[in-house]
Amino acid sequence: MEIEQKQPQLIEQFVKQASTLTLSSLPNLIVEATSHPSLFAFSEILAVPNLLQLEGTENSTYFELLRLFVHGTWTDYKSNAARLPQLVPVQVVKLKQLSVLTLAETNKVLSYDQLLQELEVANVRELEDFLINECMYVGIVKGKLDHLRRSFEVEFFTLVQFAAGRDLRHGQLDSMMQKLTNWLDNSDNLLSTIQEKIKWAEMMSEADKNHKKEVKSRLQEAKKSLHHKASKQFRVHQESLYSEFDGEMDYEEDLSRSKRYFSSHIVHRAGYFS
Repeated sequence: MEIEQKQPQLIEQFVKQASTLTLSSLPNLIVEATSHPSLFAFSEILAVPNLLQLEGTENSTYFELLRLFVHGTWTDYKSNAARLPQLVPVQVVKLKQLSVLTLAETNKVLSYDQLLQELEVANVRELEDFLINECMYVGIVKGKLDHLRRSFEVEFFTLVQFAAGRDLRHGQLDSMMQKLTNWLDNSDNLLSTIQEKIKWAEMMSEADKNHKKEVKSRLQEAKKSLHHKASKQFRVHQESLYSEFDGEMDYEEDLSRSKRYFSSHIVHRAGYFS
């Protein structure tokens, strides 16, 4: 996301400023950082040693405000507003944007009722305008608004939720590592299943090849057998025809001999009587 690509440069910019400013100037830096329209990660700024010196001073509330922007939500601010600096309008928008990101980390579908309560928005129209203009258009999260079901569905790509990530809260790293461990285990199981399927497919392919080879061999044998049988039948039929033809020839020759004998005998008798 483009908004994520801007984070490193902005963080570096504010870290350098925080490292060189005097303590009295740091509150203004905190207000500037938490009001910046493109900055959504604050943990590295919070860790600057110069800022840590604000704790226990009259400006410690600004340090607590920065801590709130690292992990907190609009609801958290409302619960502690009495001991925190008053927010300017752009900070209110920023904290509500961060609140949407926090909700989007754990839920794919965010109901309008939940968002109306968490963000303290007056009505659905105002809520949808905020989600479109201050969240999706800005690029911190993408999703679909379902007016009929009164919900905002955060889009997912593969296994990664399409939302700019927030700074990790205390204890969240262990949970994230456990989720990654579970994901790796599931991936290993899936890979094993895929490998088994591939092996089975290869076996079936080999069996199919052998079957085709066997069918082809049997077909060739059948062709040879039919050819041999046909040739044999043809020879027998041919010999039978030759045999019949020879018999007819012998009969005609015998008949011709008889006729010649009979004719010569009659001629001889005729000469005798004359």
